[in-house]
Amino acid sequence: MKVRSAPIQRKTKETDISGKLVIDGKGKTNIKTGIGFLDHMLELFAFHGLFDLELKAKGDLNVDMHHTNEDIGIALGIAFKEALGDCKGIKRFGSAEVPMDKARAKVVVDISNRYAFEKHFPQTILPALGDERGYSFDNGMDFLDSFAKKFGVNLHVEIFAIGSDLHHVLEATFKAFGIALDEATQIDPRRKDIPSTKGVIVDE
Repeated sequence: MKVRSAPIQRKTKETDISGKLVIDGKGKTNIKTGIGFLDHMLELFAFHGLFDLELKAKGDLNVDMHHTNEDIGIALGIAFKEALGDCKGIKRFGSAEVPMDKARAKVVVDISNRYAFEKHFPQTILPALGDERGYSFDNGMDFLDSFAKKFGVNLHVEIFAIGSDLHHVLEATFKAFGIALDEATQIDPRRKDIPSTKGVIVDE
């Protein structure tokens, strides 16, 4: 099978992002975004999704991390879409539920060429979470939203948390995200065509 891969490239007045994605990888990473906590989350995502991911980013972090965080989500979503091509033979759907101490997250993916991002979580967890070295719960959700929008997928995230550790909440989320996306992008040997009754997923 041809290795499914794509370059990662996005350059604006606010950010300069480059790298490479290999969907059929071994979970190897070389990630330096300038946002240490995001690096850690993406390493978990790639490791558990068995994606090889090289990623370098320079952004206007002197302003804040919003532009860099969002643009990395955009660039990575575009790379996944390019690497999958016409999506022939993929399973299309994936889901995973992962615990991390007192936190638990479930992520469900449909590679449909239709954007939707839904998040569900107990409102009571937010005041207690705070941030992790400046990285907030909202930053994590913004990253996933940007990714889903540019990839063209349905991405649903449900978070259950008893504790108050943001690191654990987002770690469970990004691990589940990687595992679910790995399942959705895998080739089903029984399917020789595109997994849609329409006969097409990605519009040319």
